Amino acid sequence: MWIESGDTVVFRTFDASGYLEKVKADGTTPRMDRSGAPSGHTLCGPLAIAGARTGQTLEVEIRDVRPGSWGWTGSGGFPTPLNDRLGVTDSEWLMMIWTIDRDALTAVNQWGHIVALRPFMGVMGMPPDEPGSHNTGPPRFCGGNLDCKELVAGTKLYLPIAVDNALFSIGDGHGVQGDGEVSGMAIECPMERVEVKLTVLDSPKLTMPRAWTPEGWLTFGLNTELNEAVAMAIDQMLGLMDELLGQPRTTALGLASLFVDVRITQLVNGVVGAHAVLPHAAIGR
Repeated sequence: MWIESGDTVVFRTFDASGYLEKVKADGTTPRMDRSGAPSGHTLCGPLAIAGARTGQTLEVEIRDVRPGSWGWTGSGGFPTPLNDRLGVTDSEWLMMIWTIDRDALTAVNQWGHIVALRPFMGVMGMPPDEPGSHNTGPPRFCGGNLDCKELVAGTKLYLPIAVDNALFSIGDGHGVQGDGEVSGMAIECPMERVEVKLTVLDSPKLTMPRAWTPEGWLTFGLNTELNEAVAMAIDQMLGLMDELLGQPRTTALGLASLFVDVRITQLVNGVVGAHAVLPHAAIGR
């Protein structure tokens, strides 16, 4: 599908696994037929944006995210470094089934646990400039499975465009998620309505994702090692502070130590994520 820069697009998305109806804990829920397709999330896209070129930046303005009527969360029962460390790899797979109240933005599971929702899309991004199929599991410099809980309605995500025409995809709806996504899953849910405005920009020139939220600016780091992901997020923040405030790196680092929070975005996608947050009102001049 082709769109123009500045167009607003409305999606209705499956959950990441492509379930066709409310999930059953016994594993009998019908799913989309993805035989022959590469492994990864069930996504909408790709959208080709006329005139978008490698080296430009895509602004994803997230205008509305409205969840479907159900969701699910899994935990334990499969090997990950964290599950191994916590001793739950060999436990029975546990699945929480959530009924969602879209108006109240709450969900209740089969045991009566009630949680407040803060819905967002786990996957928003474009392919790298490399031939072949690309698994949607690990996030990349050009976006994808960031799983950042801050990217709710009212925020903007900025991504480097790696291929001509951008080829933007979106999916992996989350009803709510904590930083880290420690079980490997959020409330995984279809989305009744996702509205985004996609605009191609000549600047800023980016090498990693960046986001604007009502709280502040976010910069991201992605790596197989958490310490390196944190260092990348801080490095990106120092560059942003130079753009915003005209501060050299050592000064920016000193100021960042006072006001910038570093958060673990997610620990579960092979490539882990960290993001640094600079509050809008932190520094006056």
